[in-house]
Amino acid sequence: MEFKIGQYVLDEQQTAAVLDTSKHLLIVAGAGSGKTLTILGKISYLINTVHIPPEEIICISFTKASSLSLKEKITKEFNLNLPVYTFHKLALEILKDNNYEIASDDLLNNIIYKFFKEDILTNTHLFKKLLNYLHLKNLKEYTKLWQYTPEKITSLSNLITTFINLLQCNNYTLKDFPLFLKQIKKLTNLNYFKEKTLLILILNCYLSYEQYKKDNHEIDFNDMLSLATKEVTTNGFKNNLKYLIIDEYQDTSLVRFNLVRAILKSTNAHLMVVGDDFQSIYRFTGCELDLFLNFNTYFNDTKILKIENTYRNSENLIKVAGNFVMKNKKQLRKELKSSKQLLKPIEVIFYKKIQNKLEDLILTIYHKTKHPIMILGRNNKDIFNFINKNFKLNNEKLTLISHPEIPLTYLTVHKSKGLECEEVIILNLTDSSLGFPSKLQDNQILRLVSLNKSSYPYDEERRLFYVALTRTKNKVYLLTPQNNPSIFVKELLKDYSSDINISYN
Repeated sequence: MEFKIGQYVLDEQQTAAVLDTSKHLLIVAGAGSGKTLTILGKISYLINTVHIPPEEIICISFTKASSLSLKEKITKEFNLNLPVYTFHKLALEILKDNNYEIASDDLLNNIIYKFFKEDILTNTHLFKKLLNYLHLKNLKEYTKLWQYTPEKITSLSNLITTFINLLQCNNYTLKDFPLFLKQIKKLTNLNYFKEKTLLILILNCYLSYEQYKKDNHEIDFNDMLSLATKEVTTNGFKNNLKYLIIDEYQDTSLVRFNLVRAILKSTNAHLMVVGDDFQSIYRFTGCELDLFLNFNTYFNDTKILKIENTYRNSENLIKVAGNFVMKNKKQLRKELKSSKQLLKPIEVIFYKKIQNKLEDLILTIYHKTKHPIMILGRNNKDIFNFINKNFKLNNEKLTLISHPEIPLTYLTVHKSKGLECEEVIILNLTDSSLGFPSKLQDNQILRLVSLNKSSYPYDEERRLFYVALTRTKNKVYLLTPQNNPSIFVKELLKDYSSDINISYN
């Protein structure tokens, strides 16, 4: 049976995924392998061949932008108003008969900021603990703490935000804090008092956050998912659901998974999930890759299929990128293939001085190809090391003032996931704590609320680099300092030299 979506005919692996009737189906997809095309093919098959009414099929995608994009494609291809949700929107739909106020996205950050700026002033005991933790025992004026160590407070605030998010995502609650303390005492030896202090600070921020929500009758995103799960478990899912389709399943968190499982138990619906474990890059938000890697341990009657033909990258590039990420043996094996051939699709540009290097490279690429260029950084601020008065940056649009006709965008690699461009430049490929890979170590305290116990060096940074490499339709250019190149660049040059062109600038 041949399936055609728009002008595209589904390949053999995509067609097998469309026709499969397993109760719980995982589609393991390579970068640029036509995930959305496969989902559209499945929808067409379910409606036109299996004769499932559109209202009995639900699709979930992870971001508002991706869900709107999928919905637009469904409307254009089938002229159907088929439900496409984010988890946020689906939870709200389940809870629509309840009176809940939704907390603002920045509430937790604001509560933590207020805790360090105001609340701690009224608690001498906590204030002393904070000073001890920051090694500022002799500092008596609190204003000086903010004056001289704002970066330490910012770093600590970010850590506490991450801890509380993971706490909620992974179904921990207030009752788990005594257990956390026991774990700290058991595992940390000499760091016990420091980690205990940190846990006390986290607990106080968490209590303030929960109290604020209670006083103002508000719920946050994780509360919403937990309450929706409870509602479905207690009263059932009020929809005659036959098929649930989830995109980007590698980004599933435990609290999302629990909602999915409750819906399936209530409806006895079929499930198809699609994703790429190579592109799991949101562990810090609570995404649990094990739910993807061990899919068949969480569901019975499962089937795992792969779609491995990439329609974006060249064969040469996808082999390098795939082998690079699969050095971590926990990643699922894929035989990535492409009909596109491109000799030496990776170019490493070594530079001695950073001045004008990005501008020169942009002009060289554009004069040769006339293609749009996507510039990627590991961090938001990376671009500012490479641009000067000759550039103008407005949100994601970058303009080279002397050549405004050149289509340029700047994104972090995280923001680029799901996107593609003709040519790609990757910045900040240095061997440093804020380079690529980032060598900032997660604080040990996060192990208490994290389900992921991976020990492979830079495992998530490796996946992030894979995402960066595979955004291009043609070539990818790696800007790296000659005297301090990224360890990832060194590895590519050592293992895949025949696919890499080297230049010195």
